[in-house]
Amino acid sequence: MSSIPPDPIPFDPIPFDIVGFDLDGTLIDTSGDLAAAVNYAIGTIGRPPFPVAAIHPFVGKGAKVMLERALEASGGHDEATLEALLPILLDYYAQNLAIHSVPYPGLIAAMDALAARGVKLAICTNKAERFTIPLMHQIGLSDRFAAIVGGDTVGVAKPDPAPIHAMIERAGGGRTIFIGDTINDIAGARNAGIANVAASFGFLDGPVENLAADAVIHHFDELVPLLERWPA
Repeated sequence: MSSIPPDPIPFDPIPFDIVGFDLDGTLIDTSGDLAAAVNYAIGTIGRPPFPVAAIHPFVGKGAKVMLERALEASGGHDEATLEALLPILLDYYAQNLAIHSVPYPGLIAAMDALAARGVKLAICTNKAERFTIPLMHQIGLSDRFAAIVGGDTVGVAKPDPAPIHAMIERAGGGRTIFIGDTINDIAGARNAGIANVAASFGFLDGPVENLAADAVIHHFDELVPLLERWPA
C-alpha cells in the first residue's frame, strides 16, 4: 500500500531577491580574534590588554581606526606609533583569523531558511579581502554566499554605496536588503537606495536607535519573520 507524501508546508513570501550582510559584528562575532590582535600589537609597547567586550566600540571603520582608538584609550598615541604598530596587528591577525570567531546564534538556521526560499545571500564588509576571504573559508561558510565584497574590492568602502552596488551586481541583481551593526552599514545601504536592518547584538558604539535603521533585530531568529512581514 503506497502512501501519498504530504504537501510541503507553504512558505510566506519574502519580497527580496538578495539579503546582504556586513561581516564583523553582524554575521560573525570576530571580537575575540580582533581583541587578540589589538592586544598583541599594543603589548609590544607595554600597554595593558583590553577585555574582549571593550574592543566592540573600536571596530567598524577598519583596522587602522581600531588600533588608533585602542591606543588613544590606553594612554594616547602619535602617528609614528600608529604606523609602526599597524603592520604588527595586521600580520598577527592574518595568522589568527578564526581562533575565537563564531557565527552569531541563529545565523545558520536563518541562512538555511532564506536559501530554501531561493533568496541569495551576500556579504559587503569593510574588512580587506586578504582577511575576509580566508576567514569565511576557515569558518566554512564561504560557499553559502553568492557574492563577497571586501573593503578594498572596488577601491572604496561603506558608507560609499559603490561596494553595496557591487555586491548586488555580483549576486545577480534584484531587490536587496542589507543587515549591519554600524553607521557605515546603515548609511551605506541608505546611500545605495536599499532597505536596511540594524543588528543590535553587534559592535555598536551607542544605542542601536542612533543608527536610524528601517528595522532592528536582536537575534537572528527574528530575521526571517521580519522579512516575511516586509511590505512588498
